[in-house]
Amino acid sequence: MKVLMISSDRKIFESGSPVERRMIEYGALVEKLHIIVFTQAGEARFENKNLGRNISVYPTNSKNKWHYVRDAVRIGKALGNIDLVTAQDPFEAGLSAWRIARKLKTKLQLQVHTDFLSPFFTRESFLNVLRVRVARFLLPRASCVRVVSERIKNSLAVSLGLPVTKITVLPIFTDTKRIRNASVQFDLHREYPQFDFIVLMASRLTPEKNIALALRAFQKVVKKYPKTGLVVVGEGRQMHTLGLLATSLNLQGNIIFGGWQADLISYYKTADLFLLTSNYEGYGMTLIEAAATGCPIVSTDVGVVGTVINAENALVCAVGDEICITQSIRRVIENKGLRERLRTSALAATQHMPVRSNEQYIEKYVQGWQNCS
Repeated sequence: MKVLMISSDRKIFESGSPVERRMIEYGALVEKLHIIVFTQAGEARFENKNLGRNISVYPTNSKNKWHYVRDAVRIGKALGNIDLVTAQDPFEAGLSAWRIARKLKTKLQLQVHTDFLSPFFTRESFLNVLRVRVARFLLPRASCVRVVSERIKNSLAVSLGLPVTKITVLPIFTDTKRIRNASVQFDLHREYPQFDFIVLMASRLTPEKNIALALRAFQKVVKKYPKTGLVVVGEGRQMHTLGLLATSLNLQGNIIFGGWQADLISYYKTADLFLLTSNYEGYGMTLIEAAATGCPIVSTDVGVVGTVINAENALVCAVGDEICITQSIRRVIENKGLRERLRTSALAATQHMPVRSNEQYIEKYVQGWQNCS
Protein backbone atom coordinates (compact mmCIF):
# COMPACT_ATOMS: atom_id res chain seq x y z
CA MET A 1 0.00 0.00 0.00
CA LYS A 2 1.32 3.44 -0.97
CA VAL A 3 0.15 6.34 1.20
CA LEU A 4 0.59 10.12 0.94
CA MET A 5 0.12 12.10 4.17
CA ILE A 6 -0.36 15.89 4.35
CA SER A 7 0.79 17.35 7.67
CA SER A 8 1.72 20.62 9.34
CA ASP A 9 3.84 19.04 12.10
CA ARG A 10 7.44 20.16 11.55
CA LYS A 11 8.70 17.99 14.39
CA ILE A 12 8.91 15.26 11.75
CA PHE A 13 12.19 16.91 10.75
CA GLU A 14 13.62 16.61 14.29
CA SER A 15 15.75 13.48 14.51
CA GLY A 16 14.63 11.24 17.35
CA SER A 17 11.42 13.18 18.04
CA PRO A 18 8.25 11.27 19.01
CA VAL A 19 6.65 12.43 15.75
CA GLU A 20 9.52 11.05 13.67
CA ARG A 21 9.37 7.73 15.56
CA ARG A 22 5.63 7.50 14.98
CA MET A 23 6.02 8.06 11.24
CA ILE A 24 8.63 5.27 11.13
CA GLU A 25 6.16 2.97 12.89
CA TYR A 26 3.44 3.81 10.35
CA GLY A 27 5.86 3.26 7.49
CA ALA A 28 6.81 -0.19 8.74
CA LEU A 29 3.27 -1.39 7.96
CA VAL A 30 2.94 -0.06 4.40
CA GLU A 31 4.87 -0.38 1.16
CA LYS A 32 5.58 3.35 0.82
CA LEU A 33 4.79 6.42 2.93
CA HIS A 34 5.17 9.91 1.47
CA ILE A 35 4.74 12.87 3.84
CA ILE A 36 4.31 16.47 2.68
CA VAL A 37 4.80 18.98 5.50
CA PHE A 38 3.73 22.63 5.43
CA THR A 39 6.81 24.80 6.04
CA GLN A 40 7.72 28.43 5.37
CA ALA A 41 11.01 29.24 3.69
CA GLY A 42 11.39 32.44 5.68
CA GLU A 43 11.38 30.64 9.03
CA ALA A 44 13.88 27.89 8.29
CA ARG A 45 15.05 25.94 5.28
CA PHE A 46 13.93 22.35 5.48
CA GLU A 47 15.34 19.69 3.18
CA ASN A 48 13.79 16.54 1.75
CA LYS A 49 14.35 13.72 4.22
CA ASN A 50 14.23 9.92 4.07
CA LEU A 51 13.27 7.92 7.15
CA GLY A 52 14.55 4.49 6.26
CA ARG A 53 14.01 2.75 2.95
CA ASN A 54 10.33 3.54 2.35
CA ILE A 55 9.48 6.88 4.01
CA SER A 56 10.07 10.18 2.22
CA VAL A 57 9.37 13.59 3.74
CA TYR A 58 8.95 16.70 1.59
CA PRO A 59 8.78 20.25 3.03
CA THR A 60 6.75 22.77 1.02
CA ASN A 61 9.17 25.62 1.88
CA SER A 62 6.38 27.99 0.91
CA LYS A 63 6.76 31.74 0.54
CA ASN A 64 4.02 32.15 3.16
CA LYS A 65 1.15 30.13 4.63
CA TRP A 66 -1.21 31.21 1.85
CA HIS A 67 0.93 29.18 -0.57
CA TYR A 68 0.82 25.95 1.46
CA VAL A 69 -1.96 24.35 -0.56
CA ARG A 70 -0.53 25.28 -3.94
CA ASP A 71 2.94 24.00 -3.06
CA ALA A 72 1.67 20.78 -1.46
CA VAL A 73 -0.44 20.02 -4.54
CA ARG A 74 2.54 20.62 -6.82
CA ILE A 75 4.65 18.11 -4.84
CA GLY A 76 1.87 15.57 -4.45
CA LYS A 77 0.83 15.45 -8.10
CA ALA A 78 4.38 14.51 -9.09
CA LEU A 79 4.43 11.41 -6.87
CA GLY A 80 2.35 9.32 -9.24
CA ASN A 81 0.90 6.00 -8.09
CA ILE A 82 -0.74 6.47 -4.66
CA ASP A 83 -3.43 4.26 -3.06
CA LEU A 84 -4.58 6.75 -0.42
CA VAL A 85 -4.10 10.43 0.39
CA THR A 86 -4.65 11.24 4.08
CA ALA A 87 -4.77 14.71 5.67
CA GLN A 88 -4.19 15.57 9.32
CA ASP A 89 -6.99 18.15 9.26
CA PRO A 90 -9.99 18.99 7.04
CA PHE A 91 -8.73 22.54 6.47
CA GLU A 92 -5.58 23.53 4.53
CA ALA A 93 -4.15 20.00 4.66
CA GLY A 94 -7.51 18.57 3.67
CA LEU A 95 -7.87 20.93 0.71
CA SER A 96 -4.40 19.95 -0.50
CA ALA A 97 -5.19 16.25 -0.10
CA TRP A 98 -8.53 16.54 -1.91
CA ARG A 99 -6.95 18.26 -4.91
CA ILE A 100 -4.16 15.69 -5.07
CA ALA A 101 -6.57 12.76 -4.69
CA ARG A 102 -8.71 14.10 -7.55
CA LYS A 103 -5.66 14.50 -9.77
CA LEU A 104 -4.34 11.02 -8.98
CA LYS A 105 -7.84 9.46 -9.00
CA THR A 106 -7.35 7.83 -5.62
CA LYS A 107 -9.03 7.56 -2.21
CA LEU A 108 -9.11 10.38 0.35
CA GLN A 109 -9.06 10.12 4.15
CA LEU A 110 -9.66 13.24 6.25
CA GLN A 111 -8.80 13.33 9.95
CA VAL A 112 -10.54 15.58 12.47
CA HIS A 113 -8.73 16.37 15.71
CA THR A 114 -10.69 19.43 16.86
CA ASP A 115 -14.36 20.24 17.42
CA PHE A 116 -14.51 22.83 14.63
CA LEU A 117 -18.33 22.83 14.65
CA SER A 118 -18.30 24.39 18.13
CA PRO A 119 -19.59 27.99 17.85
CA PHE A 120 -16.50 29.14 19.72
CA PHE A 121 -14.22 27.95 16.90
CA THR A 122 -15.42 30.52 14.37
CA ARG A 123 -15.43 33.32 16.97
CA GLU A 124 -11.65 33.16 17.24
CA SER A 125 -10.75 34.41 13.76
CA PHE A 126 -11.97 34.98 10.23
CA LEU A 127 -9.50 32.30 9.13
CA ASN A 128 -11.44 29.79 11.24
CA VAL A 129 -14.66 30.89 9.51
CA LEU A 130 -13.02 30.02 6.19
CA ARG A 131 -11.72 26.74 7.59
CA VAL A 132 -15.20 25.65 8.62
CA ARG A 133 -16.49 26.37 5.11
CA VAL A 134 -13.65 24.32 3.63
CA ALA A 135 -14.31 21.43 6.04
CA ARG A 136 -18.05 21.45 5.30
CA PHE A 137 -17.21 21.18 1.59
CA LEU A 138 -14.52 18.51 1.91
CA LEU A 139 -15.83 16.05 4.49
CA PRO A 140 -18.81 14.80 2.46
CA ARG A 141 -16.38 14.22 -0.44
CA ALA A 142 -13.91 12.12 1.55
CA SER A 143 -13.78 8.35 1.13
CA CYS A 144 -13.55 7.99 4.91
CA VAL A 145 -13.11 10.15 8.01
CA ARG A 146 -11.10 9.45 11.17
CA VAL A 147 -12.01 11.37 14.34
CA VAL A 148 -10.54 11.28 17.85
CA SER A 149 -13.74 11.23 19.91
CA GLU A 150 -17.36 10.15 19.88
CA ARG A 151 -18.30 13.81 20.38
CA ILE A 152 -16.83 14.76 17.00
CA LYS A 153 -18.34 11.69 15.31
CA ASN A 154 -21.80 12.61 16.54
CA SER A 155 -21.29 16.26 15.61
CA LEU A 156 -20.32 15.39 12.02
CA ALA A 157 -23.19 12.94 11.67
CA VAL A 158 -25.80 15.40 12.96
CA SER A 159 -24.52 18.70 11.55
CA LEU A 160 -23.12 17.51 8.21
CA GLY A 161 -25.21 14.41 7.68
CA LEU A 162 -22.17 12.17 7.26
CA PRO A 163 -23.03 8.46 7.40
CA VAL A 164 -21.72 7.00 10.66
CA THR A 165 -20.36 4.07 8.65
CA LYS A 166 -17.98 6.51 6.98
CA ILE A 167 -16.57 7.73 10.32
CA THR A 168 -14.04 5.82 12.43
CA VAL A 169 -13.27 6.82 16.01
CA LEU A 170 -9.63 6.30 16.98
CA PRO A 171 -8.72 8.16 20.17
CA ILE A 172 -5.24 9.54 20.72
CA PHE A 173 -3.19 6.90 22.53
CA THR A 174 -2.36 7.70 26.14
CA ASP A 175 -0.13 5.27 28.02
CA THR A 176 -2.23 5.22 31.19
CA LYS A 177 -0.38 2.19 32.61
CA ARG A 178 2.96 4.02 32.40
CA ILE A 179 1.40 7.10 33.98
CA ARG A 180 -0.11 5.13 36.87
CA ASN A 181 3.16 3.34 37.61
CA ALA A 182 5.49 6.32 37.25
CA SER A 183 7.31 7.50 40.37
CA VAL A 184 6.97 11.06 41.63
CA GLN A 185 9.97 13.20 40.74
CA PHE A 186 8.56 16.58 41.72
CA ASP A 187 6.15 17.59 44.50
CA LEU A 188 4.05 20.70 43.99
CA HIS A 189 3.40 21.08 47.72
CA ARG A 190 7.13 21.02 48.51
CA GLU A 191 7.79 23.50 45.71
CA TYR A 192 4.97 25.83 46.83
CA PRO A 193 4.54 25.28 50.60
CA GLN A 194 2.55 28.51 50.91
CA PHE A 195 -0.49 26.71 49.49
CA ASP A 196 -2.74 24.31 51.43
CA PHE A 197 -4.59 23.25 48.25
CA ILE A 198 -3.19 23.28 44.70
CA VAL A 199 -5.23 23.41 41.50
CA LEU A 200 -3.36 22.42 38.32
CA MET A 201 -4.00 23.46 34.72
CA ALA A 202 -1.89 22.08 31.85
CA SER A 203 -2.66 23.80 28.60
CA ARG A 204 -1.54 25.98 25.74
CA LEU A 205 -2.22 29.59 26.66
CA THR A 206 -4.51 30.27 23.72
CA PRO A 207 -8.07 31.67 23.45
CA GLU A 208 -9.88 28.35 23.03
CA LYS A 209 -8.51 27.13 26.38
CA ASN A 210 -10.29 30.01 28.16
CA ILE A 211 -7.78 30.31 30.98
CA ALA A 212 -9.31 33.73 31.68
CA LEU A 213 -12.47 31.98 32.87
CA ALA A 214 -10.39 29.92 35.30
CA LEU A 215 -8.73 33.06 36.68
CA ARG A 216 -12.05 34.83 37.26
CA ALA A 217 -13.49 31.77 38.99
CA PHE A 218 -10.33 31.33 41.02
CA GLN A 219 -10.56 34.89 42.33
CA LYS A 220 -13.86 33.94 44.00
CA VAL A 221 -12.35 30.72 45.38
CA VAL A 222 -9.42 32.59 46.92
CA LYS A 223 -11.72 34.99 48.75
CA LYS A 224 -12.93 32.07 50.86
CA TYR A 225 -9.77 29.94 50.73
CA PRO A 226 -6.81 32.35 50.55
CA LYS A 227 -4.19 29.59 50.78
CA THR A 228 -5.31 27.96 47.54
CA GLY A 229 -2.87 28.08 44.64
CA LEU A 230 -3.35 27.74 40.88
CA VAL A 231 -0.40 26.35 38.92
CA VAL A 232 -0.73 26.90 35.16
CA VAL A 233 1.69 24.81 33.10
CA GLY A 234 2.04 25.74 29.44
CA GLU A 235 3.03 28.44 26.99
CA GLY A 236 1.24 30.43 24.32
CA ARG A 237 0.44 33.82 22.87
CA GLN A 238 -1.83 34.79 25.78
CA MET A 239 0.92 34.54 28.42
CA HIS A 240 1.30 38.32 28.79
CA THR A 241 -2.45 38.99 28.67
CA LEU A 242 -3.19 36.38 31.33
CA GLY A 243 -0.41 37.75 33.53
CA LEU A 244 -2.02 41.19 33.37
CA LEU A 245 -5.42 39.70 34.15
CA ALA A 246 -4.02 37.87 37.19
CA THR A 247 -2.57 41.15 38.43
CA SER A 248 -5.84 43.04 37.89
CA LEU A 249 -7.66 40.34 39.88
CA ASN A 250 -5.06 40.66 42.66
CA LEU A 251 -4.03 37.03 42.27
CA GLN A 252 -0.25 37.49 41.98
CA GLY A 253 0.31 35.58 45.22
CA ASN A 254 -1.97 32.70 44.28
CA ILE A 255 -1.10 31.95 40.65
CA ILE A 256 2.06 30.35 39.31
CA PHE A 257 2.70 30.37 35.56
CA GLY A 258 5.07 27.43 35.27
CA GLY A 259 5.85 27.51 31.54
CA TRP A 260 6.16 24.43 29.36
CA GLN A 261 7.04 21.14 31.08
CA ALA A 262 8.04 17.96 29.24
CA ASP A 263 6.79 15.55 31.90
CA LEU A 264 3.56 16.39 33.70
CA ILE A 265 3.06 13.14 35.59
CA SER A 266 4.51 14.41 38.87
CA TYR A 267 2.37 17.55 38.54
CA TYR A 268 -0.80 15.49 38.21
CA LYS A 269 0.18 13.18 41.06
CA THR A 270 0.93 15.93 43.57
CA ALA A 271 -1.84 18.40 42.68
CA ASP A 272 -5.12 18.33 44.62
CA LEU A 273 -7.32 19.08 41.61
CA PHE A 274 -6.98 19.24 37.82
CA LEU A 275 -8.94 21.99 36.08
CA LEU A 276 -9.85 22.33 32.39
CA THR A 277 -11.97 25.27 31.19
CA SER A 278 -11.70 24.96 27.39
CA ASN A 279 -14.38 26.28 25.06
CA TYR A 280 -13.87 23.21 22.87
CA GLU A 281 -11.56 20.22 22.54
CA GLY A 282 -11.24 17.47 20.00
CA TYR A 283 -10.17 15.00 22.66
CA GLY A 284 -8.53 16.49 25.75
CA MET A 285 -5.60 14.20 26.45
CA THR A 286 -4.70 16.00 29.69
CA LEU A 287 -8.01 14.85 31.16
CA ILE A 288 -7.06 11.22 30.51
CA GLU A 289 -3.57 11.78 31.91
CA ALA A 290 -4.92 13.43 35.06
CA ALA A 291 -7.51 10.68 35.55
CA ALA A 292 -4.82 8.00 35.18
CA THR A 293 -3.06 9.47 38.23
CA GLY A 294 -6.25 9.69 40.27
CA CYS A 295 -6.22 13.48 40.35
CA PRO A 296 -9.77 14.82 40.93
CA ILE A 297 -11.08 16.68 37.87
CA VAL A 298 -13.26 19.73 37.25
CA SER A 299 -13.89 20.27 33.54
CA THR A 300 -16.11 21.98 31.03
CA ASP A 301 -18.20 19.66 28.85
CA VAL A 302 -15.77 19.25 25.95
CA GLY A 303 -13.79 16.59 24.09
CA VAL A 304 -13.71 13.21 25.77
CA VAL A 305 -16.10 14.34 28.52
CA GLY A 306 -19.20 12.17 28.29
CA THR A 307 -17.28 8.97 27.55
CA VAL A 308 -14.20 8.04 29.61
CA ILE A 309 -14.53 11.21 31.66
CA ASN A 310 -18.09 11.76 32.90
CA ALA A 311 -20.24 12.83 35.85
CA GLU A 312 -19.28 9.66 37.73
CA ASN A 313 -15.57 10.52 37.91
CA ALA A 314 -15.42 14.31 37.44
CA LEU A 315 -17.36 17.49 38.14
CA VAL A 316 -18.57 18.73 34.75
CA CYS A 317 -19.72 22.26 33.92
CA ALA A 318 -21.25 23.79 30.81
CA VAL A 319 -18.79 25.67 28.62
CA GLY A 320 -18.30 29.20 29.94
CA ASP A 321 -20.15 28.60 33.23
CA GLU A 322 -18.01 30.56 35.69
CA ILE A 323 -20.39 30.01 38.62
CA CYS A 324 -20.29 26.23 38.16
CA ILE A 325 -16.49 26.21 37.92
CA THR A 326 -16.23 28.28 41.11
CA GLN A 327 -18.68 26.13 43.03
CA SER A 328 -17.10 22.88 41.81
CA ILE A 329 -13.61 23.90 42.95
CA ARG A 330 -15.03 24.87 46.34
CA ARG A 331 -16.85 21.53 46.64
CA VAL A 332 -13.64 19.60 46.03
CA ILE A 333 -11.73 21.74 48.56
CA GLU A 334 -14.41 21.32 51.21
CA ASN A 335 -15.34 17.67 50.77
CA LYS A 336 -12.61 15.10 51.37
CA GLY A 337 -15.05 12.27 50.68
CA LEU A 338 -15.85 13.75 47.27
CA ARG A 339 -12.14 14.02 46.49
CA GLU A 340 -11.62 10.35 47.29
CA ARG A 341 -14.64 9.29 45.24
CA LEU A 342 -13.44 11.27 42.23
CA ARG A 343 -9.93 9.87 42.64
CA THR A 344 -11.09 6.25 42.83
CA SER A 345 -13.57 6.60 39.97
CA ALA A 346 -11.04 8.32 37.69
CA LEU A 347 -8.46 5.59 38.25
CA ALA A 348 -11.06 2.91 37.51
CA ALA A 349 -12.22 4.67 34.32
CA THR A 350 -8.74 4.61 32.81
CA GLN A 351 -8.14 0.94 33.51
CA HIS A 352 -9.98 -0.11 30.35
CA MET A 353 -9.13 2.32 27.57
CA PRO A 354 -10.21 1.51 23.98
CA VAL A 355 -6.56 1.55 22.85
CA ARG A 356 -4.27 -0.11 25.40
CA SER A 357 -0.85 -0.01 23.77
CA ASN A 358 1.11 2.00 21.25
CA GLU A 359 1.41 -1.09 19.04
CA GLN A 360 -2.37 -1.49 18.99
CA TYR A 361 -2.78 2.21 18.17
CA ILE A 362 -0.36 2.02 15.23
CA GLU A 363 -2.09 -1.12 13.91
CA LYS A 364 -5.53 0.49 14.14
CA TYR A 365 -4.23 3.69 12.53
CA VAL A 366 -2.85 1.84 9.49
CA GLN A 367 -5.89 -0.44 9.40
CA GLY A 368 -7.96 2.70 8.93
CA TRP A 369 -5.92 3.46 5.80
CA GLN A 370 -6.40 -0.05 4.48
CA ASN A 371 -10.15 -0.04 5.08
CA CYS A 372 -10.44 3.33 3.36
CA SER A 373 -8.49 2.35 0.25
